[in-house]
Amino acid sequence: MIKLVLLRHGESQWNLENRFTGWTNVDLTPKGELEAKSAGVVLKENGFEFNLVYTSVLKRAIRTMEICLSAMTIDKIPIEYSWRLNERHYGALQGLNKSETAKKYGDEQVLQWRRSYDIPPPPIQKSDERWSGNDPNYSNIDQNDIPLSECLKDTVNRFLPYWNNTIGPSIQNGKIVMIVAHGNSLRSLVKHLDNISDNDIISLNIPTGIPLIYELNSDLKPIKNYYLGNKEEINKAISSVKNQAKT
Repeated sequence: MIKLVLLRHGESQWNLENRFTGWTNVDLTPKGELEAKSAGVVLKENGFEFNLVYTSVLKRAIRTMEICLSAMTIDKIPIEYSWRLNERHYGALQGLNKSETAKKYGDEQVLQWRRSYDIPPPPIQKSDERWSGNDPNYSNIDQNDIPLSECLKDTVNRFLPYWNNTIGPSIQNGKIVMIVAHGNSLRSLVKHLDNISDNDIISLNIPTGIPLIYELNSDLKPIKNYYLGNKEEINKAISSVKNQAKT
């Protein structure tokens, strides 16, 4: 049996401010740092060890990974960074407050932008200073690969090749892996692993800073999955994510 750990970054400053974050490179809040440390503590208490970590190129995921590994007293471990693990790109919504956007456009429209599988938010323009092509993190990738907006389907399509060609084979070759990423990039993987329908994935919410464990067989098919931690706190955290964009 193979154990794979998925960890969404701890609370970021824009999580706290209830903003659409996407590829904007914001840092953790003190609460987010504590969540990352707590994740490391509970993983260590449950006997988890890793010899390879994958993360995005965004600061909030990288800081979460560093704090978590430090709490586990793991150092000198190979780390692979990839933009393919980045959060879903929210286009022109990036930086806007979710509740205020819901007041302006209605709960139903914002829910569609946030959760619809194949309807992206309004795109950002390349002339906009927020366009990710201005970020040196992406200077080495084809500008056509830098999204102007993404629905979850788009995030799945950029994530799964990395899973199939890089992460999955490394696990099958014996690596003990943790993936530290974002709500929607992890939802993309969960959708794939659990074969969740396009409609049912809309209601799936992943909380910040709580390890999600997948037990897999040798073909990387799930045997079971579960969160590590207090069930009441986990359910509260999931509900908090679900209610972010309500007026």
